[in-house]
Amino acid sequence: MSKQSIFVVEDEMHIQQLIKYNLEANGFKVTVFDNGEDLIEHALESVPSLFILDIMLPGIDGLEVCRQLRQNTVTKNIPIIMLTAKSEEFDKVLGLELGADDYITKPFSVRELLARIKALFRRINTVAEPKVDVITHADISIDCTRREVYKGDRLIEMPLKEFELLKMLVLNKGKVLSREHLLDKIWGFDYYGETRTVDVHIRYLRQKIEDNDDNPTFIETIRGIGYRFTDKTSPASAK
Repeated sequence: MSKQSIFVVEDEMHIQQLIKYNLEANGFKVTVFDNGEDLIEHALESVPSLFILDIMLPGIDGLEVCRQLRQNTVTKNIPIIMLTAKSEEFDKVLGLELGADDYITKPFSVRELLARIKALFRRINTVAEPKVDVITHADISIDCTRREVYKGDRLIEMPLKEFELLKMLVLNKGKVLSREHLLDKIWGFDYYGETRTVDVHIRYLRQKIEDNDDNPTFIETIRGIGYRFTDKTSPASAK
């Protein structure tokens, strides 16, 4: 069985080598880069299983690297973990909006990083073996096998976490799902983020599937609890 390949971009040499040594010691194949431009170039030639992107980089920063990876058809579905030395919500939220699947704030323990990587791969494997091939509701169609979402005939670009979140909501349409439940099921037990992560992804989903995300038809907010994918085709106002 071939090793899972991870591309890491980090300009601080000691952190770069720390990540490389420990991930390789745990059975991963690791390629490190000093800047985002080199990573993007190599990613188009040899696509890895996972990207780990530091935000603060020389040249283009990690957020721009994330954006470009998500826009390219070759790398758009490859999971991304962001590294940030900042604790401000802005960087975390912006990274998630650009398509990152997880983030970790420096300083971090190698054990925590490994836990997040393994949890992310477990969730990917779960999604890769869906019990249903296609889920439909109104004009939305979710192809579980190809991990594609259509609204009518239009293909909607959707990172992995958004895809998983939409799939769970539609499969449980009519049921209220708490933020904590969604965070647990989509991001996993060892995800250290807050429920704000769910809200960010819901907002991004609405922008993609709703005709008017200020007055959503599909994803209803249940104040103080979470969200519900309406089982009706008429508009469901956010509360």
